[in-house]
Order: sequence, then C-alpha cells, then structure tokens
Amino acid sequence: MADVDRLMVSVSGVRGIVGKTLKPEIAYDFGRAFGTMLTATDGPHRLADSAPAPDGEVFTTPRPTVALGRDTRPHGSLIKNAVAAGLMSCGVDVITLGVVTTPGAALMTRVLECAGGVIITASHNPPPYNGIKFLQPSGVGLTADQAGELERTWESGEFNTQEGTAVGKETECTRTHTMHIRGVKSIADVTGIASQRFRVVVDSINGAGCVVTPQLLGELGCEVVHLNSEPTGEFAHEPEPVEPNLTGLCEAVREHRAAVGFAQDPDADRLVVVDEKGTFIGEEYTLALCAAFVLRHRKGKLATNLATSRMIDDIAAKAGVEVLRSPTGEANVVELLKRETCIFGGEGNGGVIEPRVVPVRDSLVGMAMILQYMTDIGKPLSELVAEIPSYTLVKTKLPCPAGAADTVADRTRAMFQDEPGATFNDADGLRIDLPDSWLCVRASNTEPIMRIFAEAPRAAQAEALVDRVRAIAAEVIDAA
Repeated sequence: MADVDRLMVSVSGVRGIVGKTLKPEIAYDFGRAFGTMLTATDGPHRLADSAPAPDGEVFTTPRPTVALGRDTRPHGSLIKNAVAAGLMSCGVDVITLGVVTTPGAALMTRVLECAGGVIITASHNPPPYNGIKFLQPSGVGLTADQAGELERTWESGEFNTQEGTAVGKETECTRTHTMHIRGVKSIADVTGIASQRFRVVVDSINGAGCVVTPQLLGELGCEVVHLNSEPTGEFAHEPEPVEPNLTGLCEAVREHRAAVGFAQDPDADRLVVVDEKGTFIGEEYTLALCAAFVLRHRKGKLATNLATSRMIDDIAAKAGVEVLRSPTGEANVVELLKRETCIFGGEGNGGVIEPRVVPVRDSLVGMAMILQYMTDIGKPLSELVAEIPSYTLVKTKLPCPAGAADTVADRTRAMFQDEPGATFNDADGLRIDLPDSWLCVRASNTEPIMRIFAEAPRAAQAEALVDRVRAIAAEVIDAA
C-alpha cells in the first residue's frame, strides 16, 4: 500500500502532501503545463466555453491572462508562487487575487475575462495537503478531456517556455470580495432578509471565508457570531465540515440562541447547516433546502451527482421537475447543468451551484438562499428540515491503493447481481439502486481513498449495506 500517499491528479485538479507528493517543482511544472495549453500555436487554448478556431485560421491575440488565488493554508504562498512562475515562464500574465474563496476566484476569472484561472487549495483535506485547481474562462473547473490534456502535457515535460521580455508579468487585483458579495446580493431579497435581523453563528475554520462571509452577512442585516475567524490557515479543528468536527458550532448556536449555524470548509465552497436548536443537520440537507427554496420561485431541471441523497429527487418530484445526475466532481455536475440548461445544481457534500452568480459550489450563495427561505416561509430552520423526506445516508472512507476501488466495485456488482429490482450505474465507480435504497463505491478524485455510501429509510438498513461493501473492500485492500 505504498502508493496511498500518491499525488492525486484528476478532474478536480492536483492534490498532495506539500514537500512530499506535492513539491514546489511539481507545482512549477503544472503551471508550465497550463501555460503551454493556453499559449498553443493556434492562439489562446480554446477551453470548453470558448469558440473553436475556424479551419486554417491562426490567431494573433494578446498573451493570455490567468487569475490566481489561494486559501489560507500557510504553505499556500509557496505553491502559488511556483505555479505563477510556471505560468509566466510560458508567456502568461498572472493576476494575483490574494487569499480568496474558490467561488470568488472562479467569479473573478470570468469578470476579468481571463483565459483561465487557478486556485491554490486542498479544500477539506488535512493541513499537510495543498492542491491546484485549474479553471476555464467561465470559472468552471476543467472538463475531463481538458484535465487529461493537462496531465499529459505535465508528464511530457515539453513546455512552451519563453525568454526575456516574452515572459509574462504579474499584477494584483483586490476586488474579489466586493464582486462576490455583489453577485450573491443580486439573487437575494436583501431587504426582506435584513428585516428578520437573524442572529447567525459562522465557523469559517480559519479559512478563506473569514473576511468575505461576515461582510456579506452584515450587508444582509444579520448579527454575526464568528468562530475561528482569523484567516491564518491554522485550522481550529479537522477541516472537513462533518458532525464530529462541528460540536463547537452546535454549542455556540445554543449558547447565543441563534437562528442558524453555518460551517464552511477552508476554501468556502461547501456549506453545512446547524438548526436553531443546535442540531447538526448534515451536508446533504444544504442542497435539499436550497433546492426547495429555488423551486418555490422558479421551475426547471436540477443537476447533481450520483452520490447525492434522494432527498433532492423527492423535492423535485413534488415540484414536477426532473433531477439529472452526473459522475462525482463539480466540473461534471456543471457540465451537465450547462448542457441540459438546468436552473440550479450542486452536490450532496454541501455544495450549492447557482449559475446566475458563478457556476461553481458557493457557500455564500447557500447562506443567502437558506436565510431567504426562512424569511419567505416564516418558519425556523428545524421545521423546514422536517418538511423534507427523511433518509439515513451513511458515508465511510478507506485508504485505497490505485485501482483497488475498481476491483471492489466489480465484486460488489457480483454480490448484488441477483438482488430483486437492482439496477447498476458504472458512470462513476459503481452505484446500485435498490427499490427503497442505494449504495455507491468509488475512488475519490481528491484523496487516495475509497468512498462507500449507502442510503435507506432506516439507519440500520443503510449501515448493513455499507458493511457488506466494506467487508469486500477489506479483503481487496489487504491483498494489495
């Protein structure tokens, strides 16, 4: 199992342990690889949301520009500087955004009309990790094909490096928070929310949301109790916003008699909610609550991934609309959302995607939607949650050598092959839908782990499904 600590390269970007699997020279070369893609001989690289060049035409355009931001991890400057150097060595101009959220960086990539964007973050991964996420001009992550091209370019070591005055230059932009808040407020009833004078507790985990989040909530008329509010990157607890890590938030909501508690991850693209009783609601409810709010005002198709709770299907069915599902990974959900003209989407990890603001997961959008939902209905959050059909979704993860998840999926399929009513989907690992439940096994895009999910009306039923797959996984991993 020596390859468990390997560099992860996927549609979600590049992630690894700084100084071990993700070294500055690797970050530099990935900057050069992306710069090479953007300075191809036929002009700036035509990413998915750009028009292709007519046959035979050679573009003569100004050199491309990339927006570059980072979260608060202490080694963020090291990786950011290496990526910036790689980009500039290939003749790409870099606009540094400073410490910003991932949705903020995505928004500015579009606002500044850049050829692409980069955000240095490892999201919810533990402190030793960092990562590099590459963006299309719209702010969306790279498609699977583009991510594959980037990896092949990096592996080839053949980069379009420049000399002398042909190298790129670096400038700075400090407008990200202002523009992000403006975008969120554009889809919210600011006056209505402000009239409620909500008391809100926020845990920003000393991450990129520390500055912009209280600014937004203040402009929405909220009284903010801010936990872990210094953008130091020295995380006060494990960074993944799951129940065991958020006991302090739950206690603070009760102590301050707040209307709601919000938890962000380090790059502030995911949102987890605690109700007014201090009860952890769970990351799956973030998307469900926001979908219920959106469908009160607009009707249209929704997009999510194959590992998201059936709650969103029940909410959509009640509104008479369709839910479409993609493989896991934000870029896959957004690609589906755009292709099928969905009005809203997201992932069950607390990721809300409102394309009218920015087509990526955005915790600030989620906060505004939930506050407005509470305002519109006039009910506390616990009552809004109680109106959503209830399931138990059990999630577990195991260290995973390369390729082991595929073997586990094959053996799981064989185990369930004769189950009555079972249907199989292998678009993303393996998902098996049963008459009243489902399970999924897949390799993570961002960590060297295998994820096993199961959802059912009763906890014991979901846990039993997970246990069956986990037993298979243990055998495969032990033999690896």
